[in-house]
Amino acid sequence: MSDQAKDERAPSEAEATEANAERTEGSIDGDYEALVRLLKENEELKDRALRVAAEMENLRRRTARDVHDARTYAVANFARDMLSVSDNLRRALDAIPAEAKASGDAGFKALIEGVDLTERAMLSALERHGVKKLAPEGEKFDPNFHQAMFEVPNPDVPANTVVQVVQPGYSIGERVLRPAMVGVAKGGPKIAAEAPVEPGPVNEQAEKDA
Repeated sequence: MSDQAKDERAPSEAEATEANAERTEGSIDGDYEALVRLLKENEELKDRALRVAAEMENLRRRTARDVHDARTYAVANFARDMLSVSDNLRRALDAIPAEAKASGDAGFKALIEGVDLTERAMLSALERHGVKKLAPEGEKFDPNFHQAMFEVPNPDVPANTVVQVVQPGYSIGERVLRPAMVGVAKGGPKIAAEAPVEPGPVNEQAEKDA
């Protein structure tokens, strides 16, 4: 082969080597871009998985709270109706004259005891279902639990102290079934300032009346 032919051939081999190098470099760049893209997609998938996990945890907590509330307050309306029955039983007992109670009539005495037993059994059953009696005499007036019916001038006790309970109230869980109807003291020494009171339980009866 002549020297001229070799000279003509040499550039072709150089070009081939350069082309191979360019292809190799292009392949490396493509692999790097693919790796960056995969890493980005992986981070996005992790972020999405974390958001889904957080949403599921929030849903679990809401569901648990709803189930708890359903169990606690399912009997609220029924309990409120039963309180009216209990009130009527108590009014019946209070309406009996003292002379009649002291008459010694066995039948009448048995009737009184039966009504009294019925009232106590009803309140006991309600208490087993989370209903608690509110009899706040001597406590500071709290509008979340009490309904002021009148004021009583009494300089011997701090103002806004409950001095008389006209009708006991009842609560279930953190909610008020019925606020206690009370009389509060007026004109006594001021009660020392206290820390801000946290919001009290929901007064369902007041909301219903509104």
